[in-house]
Formats: sequence, C-alpha cells, structure tokens
Amino acid sequence: MSIAKFIDSVKESLGLDEFKKKGKKKSIKTLLKKLEDRREKIQKALGKKLDKKEKKALSEELDIIALHIKEGEKRLDRFNNR
Repeated sequence: MSIAKFIDSVKESLGLDEFKKKGKKKSIKTLLKKLEDRREKIQKALGKKLDKKEKKALSEELDIIALHIKEGEKRLDRFNNR
C-alpha cells in the first residue's frame, strides 16, 4: 500500500473530510495523533456500561484503529531511517 493510499484509508476510517496533506511525514504524524485520540475515546467508551452490539462495534473499530496505528508507525520508521 502506498503512502497516499494509506492516508486515504485512514482519512476514510476516521471520517476526516477536511484533512490537508502537508508533507508525507507530517501527514502521517498528524494522522497517528488523531488515531491515538480516537483510540483513547473508544477505550473510555468501552469502560462504560454498553449493550453487546455497541460494545462489539467499538471493539471492532478499536481493532481497525490499532492496525492503522501499527501501519502508520511502520511507515514513519521507514521515513526516519532514510
């Protein structure tokens, strides 16, 4: 997956319509920050009392976000090692 496709994928999963691409490295850092924020919100929501459907949906979203974070960190490491 190219960097542009990764950024588009994360934008879509976060629901970001007005995300401005600056540079590749800076865009990835910004998206990682937003993913971390979203992960924290979901983890707090999972701590509250929810029904099974809501809890399952949030845990699936948390898994997707974790994968995006892992991929983003890997790409950022590649930039830093160049």
